[in-house]
Amino acid sequence: MRPIPVPARLLIAVVALAGAACVLPVVATPGIRWGAVALLAALYAMCEWVTRCPFLGERAPRSMGAFFPVLLAAIFLLPAAAAALAAVPGALLGRVEQRPVAPRRIWRGGQLALACWAAGQAHQLLGGRASLGAGGAPDFPYALLPAAAAAAAFCLVMAVLDGLILAAVGGQGRRLTALVRGAGAGFAGSLAPTLVHGLAGLMMAVLWVSPYGPFAALLVLLPMYISYWVFEQYHRERSAHQATIRALVQAVDIKDEYTRGHSERVGKASVLIARELGMPDDRVEVLRFAGILHDVGKLGVPTRLLRKDGPLTPEERRIIELHPEYGHEMVRGIGFLGEARTAILHHHERLDGSGYPYGLVGRQIPEFARVVAVADAFDAMTSTRSYRRARPVSEALAELKRCAGKQFDPQMVRALVRALDRHGWHPTVTSDETAPVQLPFQEQQLSRETATGTAP
Repeated sequence: MRPIPVPARLLIAVVALAGAACVLPVVATPGIRWGAVALLAALYAMCEWVTRCPFLGERAPRSMGAFFPVLLAAIFLLPAAAAALAAVPGALLGRVEQRPVAPRRIWRGGQLALACWAAGQAHQLLGGRASLGAGGAPDFPYALLPAAAAAAAFCLVMAVLDGLILAAVGGQGRRLTALVRGAGAGFAGSLAPTLVHGLAGLMMAVLWVSPYGPFAALLVLLPMYISYWVFEQYHRERSAHQATIRALVQAVDIKDEYTRGHSERVGKASVLIARELGMPDDRVEVLRFAGILHDVGKLGVPTRLLRKDGPLTPEERRIIELHPEYGHEMVRGIGFLGEARTAILHHHERLDGSGYPYGLVGRQIPEFARVVAVADAFDAMTSTRSYRRARPVSEALAELKRCAGKQFDPQMVRALVRALDRHGWHPTVTSDETAPVQLPFQEQQLSRETATGTAP
């Protein structure tokens, strides 16, 4: 645990005192609806506490503390000082991922209090509470203006304070321009979500002051909370998928260092072909996975064969040609890969039936495998390796066209040609060596066969 720098400690103290100064006037403000303050504070505290709930465990969204409709509803319904007070209990109860815990919670409490106070002032300045139509019809669409101004003020204060604390923690070396740029990026990135939360908060506030009362306002909050939860779970699952893919690709790159980066580029070329074929986005994403993982079966091939000096014996070649089956077996239980598994298994099949592992012919070869085969050969030809220079893109495409109909699907080759005419291609060196080195004989042999279609 690193100690907190002195500038950061001073900033935390200043923001905490400023937040307290925003909250204290609530004591002397007449007409405070303490029941509404307590209910809104409890609701926001629950949103923060759920991330620490021991019964929910890892299923609770970690970003639920950034679920702001309740705070924005408090800003629209209450005086600025009371809205600031409603934010403090939740900030002190929120989840803290890193130590020290206490200063981070104090900072969060002061930050939210200041942001709510500033947003409340902006809302009140534009007559926002009157536009809610307490006891009557709300003044739409004018009510949207003070609500949007309040949400923007809330977002701006949060972004500026985030930029300040990052600068304080990072030391005095950061320039003012970098600080302003960072705060601006934070504001731009969080403004749209905050405005959406503001709309939900505005609906809550309108229903709250209507004859239906607070219970109706809670009915607005519940479906949005559930939607937020589901959306967060989707992104968490997607992140887990990406982490799985990265781990497998890194393992392949470590074992087969001569083609490092090849898998990512095959995934990119596969996406270009898929887009040109008009595939829907969900299939394009799975095809990208197929391109990235097409050689994952190399993990099952003995390293001594991948790096053998000298020609392969027939038995050794048969072992290496098992890598598509090894790869398919490795990813068999990864459900989100879907059709990608067939591409991993069949990307060395050829239209004329001379490929492996099963000698499939023509349309027997799955579509994804036919795409990845073209992308694989194209990148092999256009990438600089430690034993040869890259071939020009035009020459590689000419070779693909020559082998179309025998080794490659002509439709996929034409799609790649059209995609490259539109987007271009930027091949990169796939060896970490700056000077040419002698690659193991069989690796040169297999790479050339893949690139030119001469492998038996």
